[in-house]
Amino acid sequence: MKKNLGSLASILVLFFVNTLYASSYEWSLNTNKNVAYVNEAIYLKYSCVYSDQAELYVIEFNPTVDNERYRIDILREDEKIVDGKKINEYEFVLRVKQSGEFTLELDTLMKKTNKDSIENSVLGRDNANYEEFSLYPLKQQAVKINVLEAKSKIVGEFMLKVTKSKNSVDAYEPFHLTLEVDGVGDFGVFEDIYYEIEGVKVFSEPAMKKLHLTKDGESGSWKKKFAFVSDKDFVIEAFTLEYFDLISKEVKTLQQERIIVKVREPGFKKEELLDEKEDATIFSFEYIYYLLTFMAGFLVAKIRFKKEVKELSKDKEFCLKLKKIRSLDELVILLVLRDPRKYADFIKDIETKELTSLSKAKKLICN
Repeated sequence: MKKNLGSLASILVLFFVNTLYASSYEWSLNTNKNVAYVNEAIYLKYSCVYSDQAELYVIEFNPTVDNERYRIDILREDEKIVDGKKINEYEFVLRVKQSGEFTLELDTLMKKTNKDSIENSVLGRDNANYEEFSLYPLKQQAVKINVLEAKSKIVGEFMLKVTKSKNSVDAYEPFHLTLEVDGVGDFGVFEDIYYEIEGVKVFSEPAMKKLHLTKDGESGSWKKKFAFVSDKDFVIEAFTLEYFDLISKEVKTLQQERIIVKVREPGFKKEELLDEKEDATIFSFEYIYYLLTFMAGFLVAKIRFKKEVKELSKDKEFCLKLKKIRSLDELVILLVLRDPRKYADFIKDIETKELTSLSKAKKLICN
């Protein structure tokens, strides 16, 4: 009876294995265009449909590539069972970087669990003298695209939004400018923006991108913020961005016109707040951008101090000036102008709201 049961088990195992091994599959490819411009998004969808649930098969297919000829990004991967058949789907976005005839044949690796592995697992054998998988390299159907010259490396549909302060500010008051580009296309080729203006301190933060990949490319926004600080009038030159519009098939230009900023005279001289002129040059401008950005609208020119008698020591003069401060914002400016390194901890505590009492701050500084 035991022999019969053993034989029956072996037969069932062999039947199970042979049934699993009966799986077959077929690949297909769909693309949304065979003519495209340089850097235009091209949608590719590869599908593998099996004859059954294909438990033995695993696919390695991850052609994420960025080279001098093209770039491929993964849009979506999916595996599902429909009417008892397994379907694997892979969606990609292809961008070709050079004009001309382009051909792409992607490599795929089909991995199939071996019979020995299944039999040993089912029958409880401990035999390591076998390969767990059989590998079947597969060359996918060729993608052929006629790639046209776009006359601009930036391709898509975009619009520019500009936010800025009023064109008249007080001396040392920050003039804020934000440039934001919204649309759909290839944001990856955007170049950073810098301003250099004589006599003006320019503070900026890294460009912020809020993007998600679609069949038509990256959709979202690219934003960069600036703050300009000076004690005299200055000019911000025009900003222009050329791109190839996929609807009109023409090069279009987004532009922020030239800005002339008028600066009003300060109500005090900066030297009155400094012990030595050299102190103004050791200032950490990485910190001041944070300060200026989050103190938008604070008019430093409104701070006025009376000149103190020369007989007093520098520390006593500073403490007398400190007593005239009426807000934490004014206190931060005074500390920054006097010695930003020495008072860095106080400045940080005020900006992070850890120190909220003006009277307490004065006592701690002039204790």
